[in-house]
Amino acid sequence: MPTPKKQLPLAGSERVPLPGAREIGPANPNEIVDVTVRLRPRSGTKPLLNATEFTKPIDQRNILSREEFGKQHGADAASIRLVESFARDHGLTVKETSAPRRTVILSGTVAAMNEAFGVQLKKYQYKGGEYRGRTGSVHLPEQLQPVVEGVFGLDNRPQAKPHFRRRRERAGARAHAQSVSYTPIQVATLYDFPTNVNGSGECIGLVELGGGFNPTDLSNYWKQLKLSTTPTVAAVSVGNQSNDPTGDPNGPDSEVMLDIEVAGAIAPGAKIVAYFAENTDAGFLNAVTTAVHDSTNNPSVISISWGGPESSWTEQAMTSLDEAFQAAAAMGVTVSVAAGDEGSTDGVNDGLQHVDFPASSPNVLACGGTRLIGSGTTITSETVWNELAINEGATGGGVSDVFPLPSYQSKAGVPPSANPGGKVGRGVPDVAGDADPTTGYVTLVDGQSGVIGGTSAVAPLWAGLVALINQSIGKPAGFLNPLLYQANQSTDFNDVTSGNNGAYSARPGWDACTGWGSPNGLDLAETLGAPESAVQTGT
Repeated sequence: MPTPKKQLPLAGSERVPLPGAREIGPANPNEIVDVTVRLRPRSGTKPLLNATEFTKPIDQRNILSREEFGKQHGADAASIRLVESFARDHGLTVKETSAPRRTVILSGTVAAMNEAFGVQLKKYQYKGGEYRGRTGSVHLPEQLQPVVEGVFGLDNRPQAKPHFRRRRERAGARAHAQSVSYTPIQVATLYDFPTNVNGSGECIGLVELGGGFNPTDLSNYWKQLKLSTTPTVAAVSVGNQSNDPTGDPNGPDSEVMLDIEVAGAIAPGAKIVAYFAENTDAGFLNAVTTAVHDSTNNPSVISISWGGPESSWTEQAMTSLDEAFQAAAAMGVTVSVAAGDEGSTDGVNDGLQHVDFPASSPNVLACGGTRLIGSGTTITSETVWNELAINEGATGGGVSDVFPLPSYQSKAGVPPSANPGGKVGRGVPDVAGDADPTTGYVTLVDGQSGVIGGTSAVAPLWAGLVALINQSIGKPAGFLNPLLYQANQSTDFNDVTSGNNGAYSARPGWDACTGWGSPNGLDLAETLGAPESAVQTGT
């Protein structure tokens, strides 16, 4: 018998039960569990991202290939061997390793996981069902502490929720006075998106944590839109999740189809790849790292429409995901993320304001929501999306409790947090687009036509625009934030100056409801380096 090695708490791994959850007993000791061990980069303390690189014009940036990034910043072989040895000592199976993703996936029984990681896995009951959970910290032997950044998957509580809102039909006095709907193409026309390109040669990755798509629905939807070119849509299974439509148009299928239909209608020449993973912290992380490091499909833009309040995440999860977004930036991949649909509280009832993560990562393009009224090419009105009074949601936005103010926001006028202490942190969102379900998007989900809004629509809207810009420039635009905060906001954006999301109000310039506003697609494309001939038809 080997001598037991002293186990120490892994910093940032602390968990508490879900609000209102009740412990109902120990987890089944024979249940098989997959655990993701996230390793530290071989570059050690060297930053994954050279921030000054992204203040340069896109065509002057030094972008790493996926292979180059893996060699410089992946996990080293010695770290992987240490985890493999640890697994053998505790009767765990090594299921998968990836040096570029800095990931080792281990499999074993609950009993073995309890012993290996110094936890006691329990069963908890909450209003949404049951989950396997833990409290306190994950523990690791001393020799693993310097090489392991996080351990994910012991706890399989639902980590995130989709940020879509299906419009509810109201009659009589409860009907909204100005309920309208648009196809994604009509929204793109109102925002003056380039029409001389279609995303050809680009790949848009979508992170999905449940549900699925039906190819017949997609084919019928493209026909309804009369697309001359139709997107290629593929699914990638991450872990034990796959493209698995539920048949319920009110469930996660709506998120998947909204993402595909919006991005695909705007960039029909692009390849769209949906990465399906379980809705856990491990599943979310593995979906993102799989998409970012996918050297087969090579997505140049990734859209994420799932998230949760910063307070619902462990420190290790936010660190690992933020580093994955840094990796994306270093490799020229844009990541657009929905900012949330429950106003400045993000749905937390503790009397404080909360921003949604991963939108609050300073290394993603956080996408807030507006209420858009227009016809043809003319916007009549655009205000902050806030329909909380009729239970139709409101855009997320505010000031991060976790991430400091990034340098690119230093002159944006990010206000102090509305929470006690008035911290000035990362301001959310960066940009916006139509999200109000009362001015939402025509969709087809599980054979049913409907209207859907939410900031879930804005992330793929911007992803589609970025794909068009990428094709126009002939190079991935990559991490946009530093350039957007230097852009000519008066011409590149439709400044939204009316409305609020609760604690924060719109104003001229950047605000914590809609960021800089919605896009003026052609002007923004030219600002980012697209030649006029590549984006305009001359009509």
